[in-house]
Amino acid sequence: MNGTEKADVVIAGGGLAGLAVARRLHRAGVSWRLLEAGDRLGGRVATDAVDGYLLDRGFQVLNTAYPRLGTLLDSDRLDLGWFTPGVLVRKGDELLRLVNPLRVPTGGPGTALAGVGSLPDRLRFAALAAGCATLPAGRLLAAPETSAEAALRRAGLSDAIIEELLRPFLSGVLLDRELETSSHVLAMVLRSFARGRIGLPSEGMAALPRAVAAPLPAGLIDLNTSVSEVAPGQVRSTAGEIRCRAVVVAVDPPAATGLLGLAPVRMRGYTTYYHATTEPPLDEPILLVDGDRREMVANTVVVSRAAPRYAPAGRHLVATSVVGPSAPPEPAVRLELARLYGRSTADWEHLTTVRIPAALPAAPPPQGRLRKPVALGQGLFVAGDHRDSPSIQGALASGWRTAGAVLRHLRQG
Repeated sequence: MNGTEKADVVIAGGGLAGLAVARRLHRAGVSWRLLEAGDRLGGRVATDAVDGYLLDRGFQVLNTAYPRLGTLLDSDRLDLGWFTPGVLVRKGDELLRLVNPLRVPTGGPGTALAGVGSLPDRLRFAALAAGCATLPAGRLLAAPETSAEAALRRAGLSDAIIEELLRPFLSGVLLDRELETSSHVLAMVLRSFARGRIGLPSEGMAALPRAVAAPLPAGLIDLNTSVSEVAPGQVRSTAGEIRCRAVVVAVDPPAATGLLGLAPVRMRGYTTYYHATTEPPLDEPILLVDGDRREMVANTVVVSRAAPRYAPAGRHLVATSVVGPSAPPEPAVRLELARLYGRSTADWEHLTTVRIPAALPAAPPPQGRLRKPVALGQGLFVAGDHRDSPSIQGALASGWRTAGAVLRHLRQG
């Protein structure tokens, strides 16, 4: 791309939101161009292949209950490996197993008797999750809004089950140990976990943006092209200027707010530690959380048990997530893992530590119906999970919704 070119729509950013915009515009027969600063598509969803291991840039999973997913791809083609629908909780000398009885009926009695919180706690939480799974989404988002923690307490849950199970589990999902996130976001999270299956693509999470982008003409996508300025009707980048009828800014939230002059978005971070081992510490692909309230590790899992191609033959890959801006030294994390798994980790190989300081936008109340405005006027639009829910679903849904707003704008112009 050189000099000044023209297109109906220019999309800045090739993450999931930008790709969803392009997919809907392409389907509608609109002329578009996508500019991505990096050397690949996918934004915050990426995978590095290192010495036979697949290392996602931060532990992530794919939930089949994300509503927008089916619009954009056939998830069966990702060759998903599945996690057990439940968690293990380390409490002292015990590993307590809790599973979704709708997915694993044989695990229902054990879950009811597991020593996490009280029996009334477990029944109340099951009722809360069932309500989120079965009630219409609109009704859940019309409920009085508060913080996630306040919503859990409003449901009658005790300190014991919140601190031993829900805070460590949800902190790994929301990247929010204080559970300040909106109760509306919490309701959608519980809904997706209750209704969907959780898995990993056999070729790593980067397979997701590749699948979303697959139907798009490669010639309309410019990699290694940074956008420096956007204005009504034009975009300036390192490759030149494009005149257009609409601009969609779908870069990461801090960059988007800078380009558009919007209020800053507070971001939440986390760190993932990857270890390799010959003998897996668990024979099951299930998330392990810390019920002893030590508050260092949010969760840990043998990802190669769910997706064997994540590790070379004869080896296993363990991913461990720590929430927050600070990253403990790897030896301290390894000691915690020995306690959590109940076995020595001295012979584990530390592959890498992946720090993601701006992984998800914070979503404190009020979030309303999780749909912030995407049309800014004069043909400028913004897309991303900071305009919807902080999740893969939020990025895809925001992009699709933004494309709809762009199409209406073009018809009116």
